Amino acid sequence: MGMDKRSLSIHGKPLLDRVLSVLLDVFPEVLLVLAEEDISRQEDRIQIVIDLVPGCAAVGGLYTGLYYSRYSRVFVVACDMPFLDPAVIELFSQKVDATDIVLAQLVNGLQPLHGLYSKKCLPFLKEMIDSQDLRLQNIADKQGLTVHRIPESEIKVLDPQLLSFLNLNSPADVELAKKINPG
Repeated sequence: MGMDKRSLSIHGKPLLDRVLSVLLDVFPEVLLVLAEEDISRQEDRIQIVIDLVPGCAAVGGLYTGLYYSRYSRVFVVACDMPFLDPAVIELFSQKVDATDIVLAQLVNGLQPLHGLYSKKCLPFLKEMIDSQDLRLQNIADKQGLTVHRIPESEIKVLDPQLLSFLNLNSPADVELAKKINPG
């Protein structure tokens, strides 16, 4: 959209605050990956890190998050997803077992910015960065990684309108989000 989406307000609350609020309700801490230094946010349960490899979009952000995480798995979302659902996040957490990646398989494709990733993804992400393959969904096709794809039908039981996966990429998306009352 040509601007930093973190501060866009939906229903009176900036996008980043909306996302952090849900994540902090589900997880004991949040690792926030930013493209550049931002010292305006300092909270005990939020660790802020800067992209290790600038200019590599979500692939670089995921690489950075996994690199700095003290956990073997991370749940990843974008800051422009205003209607995250804790129940859907919990569903993803229940699917990990021996799987390296857990993603939603919706009718319109995989949703890589609402998923669980293991640290086993790190060398694959580095390879993607080095080859400038910046389509994050391509990680699901990497030999050597196991991927659990949660079907849309299973997610719709918890989130019938799939609002958890709505991300705001245009002014029209923002206007649509302002009209939605997620309940």
